[in-house]
Amino acid sequence: MTEHTPDGRYIIVNGRRWRATDPDIPESAAAQLRALLMKARRDIAAAHRAQDPAAEEDARARVHAAKVALGERGTPWWGQSAAERRQRWEHGLT
Repeated sequence: MTEHTPDGRYIIVNGRRWRATDPDIPESAAAQLRALLMKARRDIAAAHRAQDPAAEEDARARVHAAKVALGERGTPWWGQSAAERRQRWEHGLT
């Protein structure tokens, strides 16, 4: 079970604080974004094994894009308007 900070903005994993996923993202969209994130992470490992720096760089950029879309990187989701938040995660699905 993941522990959240009282304000819900962060999760605690092994004593380390990480920004939580934007809770306003609809579950279907969040699931799609998590799937993109996990695929990109698998692609990093495959590119690393293949010693393909260009493919690894591309996969790392996709990880970053998915994390931004989920609200875990970039402008904090709690500092954005509802429209900005929606635009952020919708952009991540395109």
